[in-house]
Amino acid sequence: METNQATIQNESKSTLKKLLEVLQVSTKLGLTSFGGPIAHLGYFHDEYIRRRKWMDERSYADLVTLCQFLPGPASSQVGIGIGVIRAGLLGGIVAWIGFTLPSVIALVLFAFLLQGFDVGNMGWIHGLKLVAVVIVAHAVLGMGQKLTPDRNRATIAIIATTITLLWRTAVSQVIIIVVAGIIGLFLYKERKIPKISEIHVPIRRSVALTSLVLFFALLVGLPFIQNAASFHWLAVFDSFYRAGSLVFGGGHVVLPLLERELVPTGWLSKEDFLAGYGATQAVPGPLFTFAAYLGALIDGWLGATVATIGIFLPAFLLVIGTLPFWNSLRRKSNIQGSLIGVNAAVVGILLAALYDPIWTHSILKPIDFALASILFIMLVFWKTPPWVVVITGALGGLLINGF
Repeated sequence: METNQATIQNESKSTLKKLLEVLQVSTKLGLTSFGGPIAHLGYFHDEYIRRRKWMDERSYADLVTLCQFLPGPASSQVGIGIGVIRAGLLGGIVAWIGFTLPSVIALVLFAFLLQGFDVGNMGWIHGLKLVAVVIVAHAVLGMGQKLTPDRNRATIAIIATTITLLWRTAVSQVIIIVVAGIIGLFLYKERKIPKISEIHVPIRRSVALTSLVLFFALLVGLPFIQNAASFHWLAVFDSFYRAGSLVFGGGHVVLPLLERELVPTGWLSKEDFLAGYGATQAVPGPLFTFAAYLGALIDGWLGATVATIGIFLPAFLLVIGTLPFWNSLRRKSNIQGSLIGVNAAVVGILLAALYDPIWTHSILKPIDFALASILFIMLVFWKTPPWVVVITGALGGLLINGF
């Protein structure tokens, strides 16, 4: 009996030690990881794999592949997955808190700063909107080169752009993604898959299945419950949960979904929306913390909390729900082929967002285009840190429009 109690105590101490370690490392990353999702994966590799060796190289690459396949914030999902593999379900939660909380706090404070000001007439805010043009243009360029390298995928992307611009409904992007996945399934079903390694996941399959059921139940059920109850906070949670559930391709792609969920409802103005997106580029951590800024504008800290939980919850449920099954799923060529089509459509959706609302509400004069061009050169060719580009854009907006 005493031996069993000693063993349990030692296991508890070991788990607590791992949790504290995960929190420490993820918080460090949350404070220092600038540059967007791709850069985050590089930071993760350096800290989790190269320095601490929590996973081997192949397992890390497989985890990244899984999270790029799932809808939601890929870098955050990789962090959650590493936390789960290292210290169980609590490890995933702790890893997310450490990586996310610093930028959440920064963006909520920024939202409070904007309240009471005429955002549309502030020069530095206009500069941040130009930064948003540059950041999304860079994302389109990089994703296009990687995800649409041939005629078929480029065609899927342009068709997705056209439909997104001409058919503006709440379900249009979902239908585009589903159809693109079906097309990819037929075009690339014979794609060869390299040999893979096993990933040990300390989650029971029953827990995984429960997570997947809950994910779909909330996605389908929340709109009906919200319509029946007409409860404000449920409507906010539903909007952000749906955005977090249907975004393929990372944080930049969430922009058009959130804009169509929030601006037409009158919860915030398009100027506030674009200003916050520009400011999000200046803080470390995941781009999905943009939701905290939006929620804070809707209703302070409570709104920020509801929005942040709503947009990240699908990421948790999907990672927990798929990790135990990933070793078998990633061997299927049809899954890979469908993903190829989805990724091409994502590039097209992001290109549409670059035009409207970002370009049409930011590039209003020749001087705006000139400043945006300078910022683009700084970011893409001079490899200037994003926070420097943001500050330069804000100062440039002051100079060309006045305070």
